[in-house]
Amino acid sequence: MGDQDKKSLSPAEKSGLAALALALGLFLVHPALAVIPLSLFLLMCLGAPFFPGSAFFLPVISRARTKTDASALTFDDGPSPASTPILLELLARYDLPATFFVVGEKAAKHPELITAILEGGHTIGNHSLRHDYFLMLRPPATLQADIHGTQEILRKSGVTPLAFRPPTGITGPHLGKVLAGENLIAVTYSCRALDRGNRNIRNLAGKILRRLRPGDIIMLHDLPPHDRSMTDYWQQEFDRLFSALKKEHRVVPLEALIGKPVMERF
Repeated sequence: MGDQDKKSLSPAEKSGLAALALALGLFLVHPALAVIPLSLFLLMCLGAPFFPGSAFFLPVISRARTKTDASALTFDDGPSPASTPILLELLARYDLPATFFVVGEKAAKHPELITAILEGGHTIGNHSLRHDYFLMLRPPATLQADIHGTQEILRKSGVTPLAFRPPTGITGPHLGKVLAGENLIAVTYSCRALDRGNRNIRNLAGKILRRLRPGDIIMLHDLPPHDRSMTDYWQQEFDRLFSALKKEHRVVPLEALIGKPVMERF
């Protein structure tokens, strides 16, 4: 059933029960005071999903689970004919492993790129069907259909992802149950360049290297630069980044970093 434990309450559920109990107690003192714990709980529910490392609604892996000097490379939003082959060539040049969290509809359009990723020795994760920014606000049935649809698309390429990364790292109250049903764990990240989907690629390598800490899961984008005239610069930044990672850091497969399998092949 993945990494979700149905018998234990999530922090959100525990906080909700505590807020309700406190509100009932304060109501007996003065009815207006009951609003305070309920309002605080609502603010927590609204804010927590926007922190990629937050486990408020469900267990989330955002970095190594044990002490290590290694880190892991991950790429979101692909595959793309304009970026995936370039990234694969650079990863092969520096002998670096990576996990590609792919969008289902793009994978369906470019199964050859999924094959190329796997043949390069990399792993595949589920990154939703359409990269809907409001996916966590959709009804549970819609969320389940989206994640399941991507699983089915990738099975056609002979792979079953065991890790899901929500679009933009945002989680929600229904995600835990859906992931449990699909035998998926939630994996986010702890190091990123804030490149806005390769819209802001200036000094991308420097931003990652400056922020990188042992145990980090690095999140980058498998997308061409938004300004296509910057393609050469974008490629040079990744070359600089991968070269530095190879020389100065230890990069391991994501599954080795988190101690859990990321996908199955059949």
